[in-house]
Amino acid sequence: MSGGLDITHGGAIAVDPEALRAVADALVALASHFEDAAHAVRRAHGSLAAMPTTGAHVDTAALWASVDRTEALHEDCRTAGENTRLMADVYELVERRAQLDALAIQGKPPTGALLDRVAALEASDPRVLEMETWLIAAWEKNRFDGLDEQFDLDGLHAGPGIAVLFAAAAALGARGFGRLPPNATLSGSAGPVSVAPVRTTAPIAPPTSLAEGFRRLDASAGQITVEKYSMADGSRRFVLYSKGTQSLASDEPFDMESNIDAYLGEEPASYAATIEALEASGAEPGDEVQVYAHSQGAMNSAYLSTQSEFDVSVQVTAGSPMHPTVGEDQLLIEMRHPDDIVSGLAGGGLPGGSGATDSIVATRDGSSLDLGLPAHMLGNYIETAEMVDASGDVRLEAWRDKARELNEAVSIESIEYVAKRE
Repeated sequence: MSGGLDITHGGAIAVDPEALRAVADALVALASHFEDAAHAVRRAHGSLAAMPTTGAHVDTAALWASVDRTEALHEDCRTAGENTRLMADVYELVERRAQLDALAIQGKPPTGALLDRVAALEASDPRVLEMETWLIAAWEKNRFDGLDEQFDLDGLHAGPGIAVLFAAAAALGARGFGRLPPNATLSGSAGPVSVAPVRTTAPIAPPTSLAEGFRRLDASAGQITVEKYSMADGSRRFVLYSKGTQSLASDEPFDMESNIDAYLGEEPASYAATIEALEASGAEPGDEVQVYAHSQGAMNSAYLSTQSEFDVSVQVTAGSPMHPTVGEDQLLIEMRHPDDIVSGLAGGGLPGGSGATDSIVATRDGSSLDLGLPAHMLGNYIETAEMVDASGDVRLEAWRDKARELNEAVSIESIEYVAKRE
């Protein structure tokens, strides 16, 4: 992977409409100053032109030319301010429609205030509706950029099968298979699984960075690790680390069968194992759980946040085939590589993003890669996480606040689990 880090809230909305309106107001205010300046220079030119002796000392032609330049700057600022305000309305309209869609999925009626705001935005300018269509169309077209660059098909003589695979991934994502609605649930019940602890340690602190969270996941001797934080008030909090696919087929719950089950909405054995590992560590309904997960583990964490009885307050995921719709009280931090076929199954996310206002989607472009799927490998996502940690993005402060809360624990216990199908 190379550089090109981009951090947004996800989907088509990558800016704050109110921030855009503040910029628009500043541009319009600046335009009025240019207009005042043009009037002042014009008056000065008139005064000087009425004094015949000034021609030898003042270039009145250049002075008049400055009037033209100042008036042009006034028009440029005014137009830029009006266009910026128009774009703010367009972005807000997309965001409001996403809210309406989310309410419809949940079977809840929209508020009168929301409907009135949508109507006001639609009526604000005849161009708003057309520009909204352009914005969504551009997002729909570009959200799968990079998938066709995953393999150098000509150089590797990979044949049409790989190209078909990537086209199928994009098609599945585009049809919405990887986008979970609010409160999504799994159907059916996975076959019996068991989890056994293979190593217990006592970390001295929670992860101090996003990258460290993924490193702890990578270093686990099992597929699942659970850290239990015992707080001074007697409550407990948990941090779950969940790996991706470990094999194609075996007694391994983290296999391709579980991938297919989870993606199609059937309970996978790996999800059942995840619940058992949390319960074996002492987690009970209502306990807070923070998650670091890769690939298949991220699919399980998505359903953990939408259907389980645990309070999933933070999800930090890498290369997830799904994009969950989570509540405004849940922090969702996603690492995605546009040239990662597995991430492409998520369908490019939602037009309005998901989760708390400080939730982010971090993407990093790569180049043509080989058949080892390095764009999806956890090691490359750790590099992306390191870049996010170093980005200085202010939204990361919300994640740091959650980490600081765990620092108040009086004891920490980490248990690594190996899960098996029975």
